[in-house]
Amino acid sequence: MEKIGVWMTCPMSSYLEEQIDKRFGLFRPWQASSKHDFLRENRNSIRAVVGNTEFGADSELVDSLPNLEIVSTYSVGLDKIDLRKCEERGIRVTNTPDVLTDDVADVAIGLALATMRKICVCDRYVRSGSWKNGNFELTTKFSGKSVGIIGLGRIGSAIAKRAEAFGCPISYNSRSEKSHTNYKYYSNVIDLAQNSQILIVACCLTEETRHIVNREVINALGPKGVIVNIGRGPLIDEPELVSALLEGRLGGAGLDVFENEPVVPKELFGLENVVLLPHVGSDSVETCRAMADLVIRNLEAYFHNKPLLTPVI
Repeated sequence: MEKIGVWMTCPMSSYLEEQIDKRFGLFRPWQASSKHDFLRENRNSIRAVVGNTEFGADSELVDSLPNLEIVSTYSVGLDKIDLRKCEERGIRVTNTPDVLTDDVADVAIGLALATMRKICVCDRYVRSGSWKNGNFELTTKFSGKSVGIIGLGRIGSAIAKRAEAFGCPISYNSRSEKSHTNYKYYSNVIDLAQNSQILIVACCLTEETRHIVNREVINALGPKGVIVNIGRGPLIDEPELVSALLEGRLGGAGLDVFENEPVVPKELFGLENVVLLPHVGSDSVETCRAMADLVIRNLEAYFHNKPLLTPVI
């Protein structure tokens, strides 16, 4: 398979690079002096694209590759792929669901705990030597708080299961009510927020869900409420989130994703009721390897004329 050209959109897992390089002809555009010239010179040799949450396969890239047959993304989210254009051209698309569910759900609960119990602030308090001057301030408990989840898919369901173990009543919003659960369903996100103390954003990013958490939703959650986002940054209207935190209209936020990554609003840096992570929800050694293996297995399945393991298109 050495002659099958695979375009990797940006540096990802070194293990993924090594494995693709062994099995296919790997193109690394970030090593070229001119990405544009490199693409033009090799466009006819590329039959597959491997992207991620940062750089996927937008319309410009798809149009540039006349022999593209498959996009295998190193992520669950598909918002960086022009799915319509891929479908029009008969280009197959795969992603990496399931293998990262537990890690992302763990981080969601971790963010809620860290925000409400001020774990990061406590850590700085001890490291700075402030403990010798007196005990740390009281914080807010997580157990028993009502948790609202936007998006009860694989990850949302895993978060709910974990929150249940803390004695948290669970409610949710999704495109439709789920028949497999007894959690309280709200068809309106504002209603969900009004009846939640912690709002966890875990849905996919689409045109319909962009800024699904807006000023109205934030105000409905209120000054004691906490927002956790492990989905995608643009699911929240970020300027509205920042102003709500600064004005005290929102109690806190635990954020793994941001609207213009890697740029983070500097106003958040000084807030002790906010926990910030650099989009690492699925970034454990075990999960990254499992995701890489799934990307490779999908590519091998396609080029061996076998069924794809995780087809999107």
